[in-house]
Amino acid sequence: MAFQYPVFLDLAGVPVLVVGGGVIAFRKAAGLAGAGAVVTVVAPAVVPELAELAARVERREYLADDLRGQRLVITATDDPAVNAQVANDAGAVGIWANSADDPQNCSFILPAVARRGLVTVAVSTGGASPALASHLRTVIARDVLTERVEAAAIELARQRAEIHAAGGSTELVEWGDRVRDALGAAPQ
Repeated sequence: MAFQYPVFLDLAGVPVLVVGGGVIAFRKAAGLAGAGAVVTVVAPAVVPELAELAARVERREYLADDLRGQRLVITATDDPAVNAQVANDAGAVGIWANSADDPQNCSFILPAVARRGLVTVAVSTGGASPALASHLRTVIARDVLTERVEAAAIELARQRAEIHAAGGSTELVEWGDRVRDALGAAPQ
């Protein structure tokens, strides 16, 4: 069973390579840059929006040496051979790789994400149906991630900080009642 361990990464200042220069590469790079990653793009042709977003752009074909110093790599090319080569090269040097719409060349996949304030929800079908994951994300964003949830997250973060400031561990706290109370007290 592939892709069964969800994780959220701190990419602030982390070097990430994007191989590809089109609209899909831009979308992937925008998410990475939004998370604070330092994005390098390698592609013979690069759309202007992507060039503006990237910390560095190399307008040429991918080379295995492009992986040096990188922590993640995303391929978004229309060439399956390039995607496979990048995935193989990345695997050989222990770098996590994602290939857009090409799960066989991925060591990780990207979920559909919905955000509201402090709350982030990620939905995945393990690569089986990105369209279903996107649909579920939209429903969750509309029907679940309300102002009430956003306010509850702020209140619960305050409580957690208060416990830590008093020298306590939040691992030993029974949060069920606190969550229900925070959701009940939050504005409608």
